[in-house]
Amino acid sequence: MSDNESSKPVNQAAGKSDKPKGKPASKYPVNMTETPFPMRGDLAKREPQWIKSWQEKKVYERVRKAAKGRPLFVLHDGPPYANGDIHIGHAVNKVLKDIVVKSRNLAGFDAPYVPGWDCHGMPIEIQIEKQYGKSLPTADVLEKSRAYATVQIERQKLDFIRLGVLGEWDNPYTTMNFGNEADELRALGTILEKGYVYRGLKPVNWCFDCGSALAEAEVEYQDKRDPAIDVGFAFAEPEKIAAAFGLASLPTERGYCVIWTTTPWTIPANQAMNVHPEFDYALVQTARNGEPLLLILALDLVEACLKRYGLEGSVIATCKGAALSLIAFKHPLADTDTGYDRLSPIYLAEYVTLDTGTGIVHSSPAYGIDDFLSCRAHGMKDDDMLNPVMGDGRYASWLPFFGGLTIWEASKPICTKLEEAGALFKLVMFEHSYMHCWRHKTPIIYRATSQWFAGMDRTPKDGSATLRETALAGIDATTFYPGWGKARLHGMIANRPDWTLSRQRQWGVPMAFFVHKETGELHPRTPELLEAIAKRVEVSGIEAWQALDPKELLGDEADQYLKNKDTLDVWFDSGTTHQTVLRGSHAQTSHFPADLYLEGSDQHRGWFHSSLLTSSMLNGCAPYKTLLTHGFVVDGEGKKMSKSVGNVVAPQKVADSLGADILRLWVGSTDYSGELSISDEILKRVTESYRRIRNTLRFLLANTSDFNAATDAVPVAELLEVDRYALARITQLQAEIMAHYAVYEFHPVTSKLQMYCSEDLGGFYLDVLKDRLYTAGVSSAARRSAQTAIWHITQALLRLMAPILSFTAEEAWETFADPAAFAASDETIFTQTVWAVPAVADADPLLERYTTLRDIRTEVSKQLEEVRIAGGIGSSLQANVEIRASGTKFTLLDSLGDDLRFVLITSQAAVSEVASAADEAIVVTPSTAQKCERCWHYRADVGADAAYPELCGRCVANLFGAGETRCFA
Repeated sequence: MSDNESSKPVNQAAGKSDKPKGKPASKYPVNMTETPFPMRGDLAKREPQWIKSWQEKKVYERVRKAAKGRPLFVLHDGPPYANGDIHIGHAVNKVLKDIVVKSRNLAGFDAPYVPGWDCHGMPIEIQIEKQYGKSLPTADVLEKSRAYATVQIERQKLDFIRLGVLGEWDNPYTTMNFGNEADELRALGTILEKGYVYRGLKPVNWCFDCGSALAEAEVEYQDKRDPAIDVGFAFAEPEKIAAAFGLASLPTERGYCVIWTTTPWTIPANQAMNVHPEFDYALVQTARNGEPLLLILALDLVEACLKRYGLEGSVIATCKGAALSLIAFKHPLADTDTGYDRLSPIYLAEYVTLDTGTGIVHSSPAYGIDDFLSCRAHGMKDDDMLNPVMGDGRYASWLPFFGGLTIWEASKPICTKLEEAGALFKLVMFEHSYMHCWRHKTPIIYRATSQWFAGMDRTPKDGSATLRETALAGIDATTFYPGWGKARLHGMIANRPDWTLSRQRQWGVPMAFFVHKETGELHPRTPELLEAIAKRVEVSGIEAWQALDPKELLGDEADQYLKNKDTLDVWFDSGTTHQTVLRGSHAQTSHFPADLYLEGSDQHRGWFHSSLLTSSMLNGCAPYKTLLTHGFVVDGEGKKMSKSVGNVVAPQKVADSLGADILRLWVGSTDYSGELSISDEILKRVTESYRRIRNTLRFLLANTSDFNAATDAVPVAELLEVDRYALARITQLQAEIMAHYAVYEFHPVTSKLQMYCSEDLGGFYLDVLKDRLYTAGVSSAARRSAQTAIWHITQALLRLMAPILSFTAEEAWETFADPAAFAASDETIFTQTVWAVPAVADADPLLERYTTLRDIRTEVSKQLEEVRIAGGIGSSLQANVEIRASGTKFTLLDSLGDDLRFVLITSQAAVSEVASAADEAIVVTPSTAQKCERCWHYRADVGADAAYPELCGRCVANLFGAGETRCFA
């Protein structure tokens, strides 16, 4: 609001007085209106009362009832994990979803919200192990895990509700719901029947602490310090080497093919080497310890390698890598123990690079994807692959020298043995980015195990597109916000390996297969058996599989089969919720595909990813039409939040101190496509913004409190010009905001609402309006015109802000809506759709006209402020203004007549025409007239009516006569 004197009555209208203490109130009062809507939000105290009211009234059900029959909009909730209190990232996610759902309902959709929870998996199992130890029977683990998850869900649910999120809280979905567990088994059966699932030996991400395979989304990268070693594989077939390099014979048969690796622990399991078929390789003549020696190195790396080894030498021959194919070399430890007395052939592989090392890669097929694929492509069978590393990270006892050691402990003794064998050319410590478990923060490895996989490139039984092809096509058909998410997800799907579906845990949906003891084949009636098991799970949960005696289903065949002990990857749990929830437990309030999935940017490799793969297998398409990604929360300096640093902002604390609406306004005002910064200082600024919005609402509510739209509303065509402009402006704003809501752009919504309240309303329209609202006749056409406009503005404004400032909008709605409208809304603003603001016939010309007029007003205000600072006037109402204008500017100002002074908030305003813009000026002179006690204008006719010596002529007319005539403002 303006700081001039005419703004003061707004405080009176709010129930305050600006009169000096001890001075009696004027006997000529202004139109003081009251509102129970308090200036102080006191959100932390009031919001819990609203939550209680919403729950008692079942507001969410009322919204669903009101929306019934509208087009359905489905935002499918990505389930948070049921473990621990919610953090600020959870709050951002849930508030964004709530804004989407409420804005879609506002736009005329039926937008339900079914919250969900991810319940199975490692974190909960770890909690049970911590509390009860690792020796619990499986049945007890399942019972206690289910109970633990239930408690966690209830705790998180209360925090989400506290944020003002409306949803089906009494009937959420959980992945541990018996029906969902059963449907997940059915989904597994479907993709098995379609031919996507196979069992095989393959290196998978393996965590020693988890004792299980990890999903791609469970791997993170941290720096790790390891020995980087150059290791020689001694010549075993010198004649073939000579032939490959085009030599009749070698000058010496003593030589090595040298590899470079940062994982010394893989050397004991080496079974091959790889070179690139197109690279040039050199035969280098050198000497070590006075003895002649030959080395095979990539030609481009010879100089760097010799320097690294402290040797001098020369290239005596070169060849392409292809010429070295299948030449065998001795294992580096071949002469130290018969357990290593084997040959390592050279295989051709295009993944070899010249970035570092020697241009030759050693291959341990059990511990690397590329190694595994290369060895398999060259005919190596699964049973031939050496796999000495056990699930706990220790070498098997049969491994010479290193049995019983962890692979990390063994690095140093391995290097010592290599040096003793004369095979170690160089060792330096090397820091590199390495795979770690996201739960334990410990290094992981690739480890070949027998697992169940979903094949990315296997052709399904019906001959249709592969999983990779279908998923990539699904990405192309999906809309992404922000757009860069498409390339990110596309790259992940295009390059990912087969999906390891199996895990070696207890608390998870079982891969309920019966496997033949001798052949390893699935029972021929597996689809039928899966359905029988699923029916039992529907009744008793996954515990039914654990308790099942195979004889109950297999009869006499039971002795030939084993129950598979693997559980499904938890990403399969959440990744199939489009099937188990949208088409299962909540099918009545959903449709497929979902209109929107909304999660943090890490879910490109997580839930977005697994959902896409499962739906591609089950449905041949993506489970979503649109993907929206938000960033992570950082502190005010852009640093990651950490308890140890002390920069964590807890959503519970913000809600309990400032109020959830402050947190919601922060979310709504932040560009979520990048990192979201939060701090006490940022929240302080958000609180100030909130206060300005709340004060604007309070003014609107107070000044419509004696207005009955049914009897007092003025037809649009009869509204004063500035009121028609105000309707045109709110119509324009409403269209802009709904367009932003439609494409999930919330920070422009918040910005425009704040600017509208402070600039359009506070800075202009309401500032101009105050004189008319307070001094015109209570039921005069002029005052009712103003009230009609602000009544429509309030109708629109409360709806537009409700998705973001939910508690405040609901509180204001209860105050604003008359009893009939309140009852028709079922006592909540969230049943309402966007307000139909009456159309203004000349909207566009009006908007253009007042844009110019507001610019002129700004220039006048600057001039008034200069005179005020100089001491010439105390307030704008003490001023008389003359505007010398030319052309269309003069025509515009002159058209307002005497109403120009109300627009400028001066006691007198005149306009005179000049020849050109160069002659234009604004002249401010102090008024010499008396001040009207009631309207505070300085007018020559104050006291003209002897009966009312303190009043100006228009106040006399407004109070005791026919009232003044207003045309424009």
